[in-house]
Amino acid sequence: MSKIKITETVLRDAHQSLIATRLTTDEILPILEVMDEVGYHAMEVWGGATFDACLRFLNEDPWQRLREIRKRIKKTKLQMLLRGQNILGYKHYPDDIVEKFIQKSIENGIDIIRVFDALNDVRNLETSIKTIKKEKAHCQCAISYTTSKVHTIEYYVKLVKQMEELGADSICIKDMAGILTPYKSFELITKIKEITHLPVELHTHCTSGTASMTYMKAVEAGVDIIDTAISPFSGGTSQPSTESLAISLSESERDPMLNIKALNDIASYFKPIKKKYLENGILNPKVLNTEPKTLTYQVPGGMLSNLLSQLKMQNAVDKYEEVLAEVPKVREDLGYPPLVTPLSQMVGTQAVFNVLIGERYKMVPKEIKDYVRGLYGKTPAPIKEDIKKKIIGDEEVITIRPADLLKPGFDNVKKEIQGLYKSEEDILSYALFPQVAKSFLENRREEVCNIEVIM
Repeated sequence: MSKIKITETVLRDAHQSLIATRLTTDEILPILEVMDEVGYHAMEVWGGATFDACLRFLNEDPWQRLREIRKRIKKTKLQMLLRGQNILGYKHYPDDIVEKFIQKSIENGIDIIRVFDALNDVRNLETSIKTIKKEKAHCQCAISYTTSKVHTIEYYVKLVKQMEELGADSICIKDMAGILTPYKSFELITKIKEITHLPVELHTHCTSGTASMTYMKAVEAGVDIIDTAISPFSGGTSQPSTESLAISLSESERDPMLNIKALNDIASYFKPIKKKYLENGILNPKVLNTEPKTLTYQVPGGMLSNLLSQLKMQNAVDKYEEVLAEVPKVREDLGYPPLVTPLSQMVGTQAVFNVLIGERYKMVPKEIKDYVRGLYGKTPAPIKEDIKKKIIGDEEVITIRPADLLKPGFDNVKKEIQGLYKSEEDILSYALFPQVAKSFLENRREEVCNIEVIM
């Protein structure tokens, strides 16, 4: 078998999972040259929640962060996570905005785009795949892994075939909740490897306590790449430790041959940064715990903390276990959607409403209504008829690709912020997060004006 490859997640998913995506660009840049010497297959550095967090919480330009990372990384591929037709937001965007966003991501330094759809509806991946291929970047199509009566091994094998036919360069099994168990991973990867020659990558989380065992069985099954996080930002709701797996696998024929000294230096660099976030309360010790109940409720770590936050605001933390038990019931009602952004937030909010109000589906968020109307795509299983009627009455459900209902939007967005943008990247930031990006762009303009006055 070939050497196992490692993708490092500390600059994207690891800090998203543990510290709500709060790593600043100033904290990232000083260690990049050392990271470039490790021998990683890739470094996940962008996408997911990093874009929103940069603008919303850090007063940073996410595009500038990407450019600064690219300047310093010469040997290692840079990877991002894209939500297909959702891009990095929480709704579907028109095709022209999806295309422009992907073009600019690649132009600013991205080599590999991991693209997924929350419902595994491949129609929502078509525009992204086509554009990534056109721009000559690597297109990795990701399965949103979950379990239910419809999410069988055969279901995933069929999905991989569809992704390959659409032009995927590699496949990722994206286990966002950490619910893929060791022997199931061996079976799934073995079956996928039988039907495709594409490289297969596995992404999981330590939330349930099975991740490292799952990786070892996946390696035995022939997985090509695994996602890990440098030790200070590993474990809990993040990925398994890079160093631990690199050393363990170095004793096998699939030795990833990583630079252990460089890894130790990187770990030493991140330890005080982790300590800072622990002391200022952004790193909640709870996210470092192992929660085997995840295997029952299938709730990702980020969703767990979000549920707790919602219940605290309502002074109803005592209802936490009841809400957790309601989540799989809502999921079954709604056709077993995988619990990944944005559906994890939507299902979680509905579960909270059902428990706190005391009557199921008496209050339904707009997003859930849109989901039931078909505006997010095709559900894995049919939505229960009585639930559908309760939520949208006799309204017709759309069956076409949801983005086919959207008119081109880039030029309209450009007009809306005339005088504020300096680049097409600014326009795209506004297209995804209008209020947040507008505030950021206005602040930037004021800062420039102040500097000019001082000079």
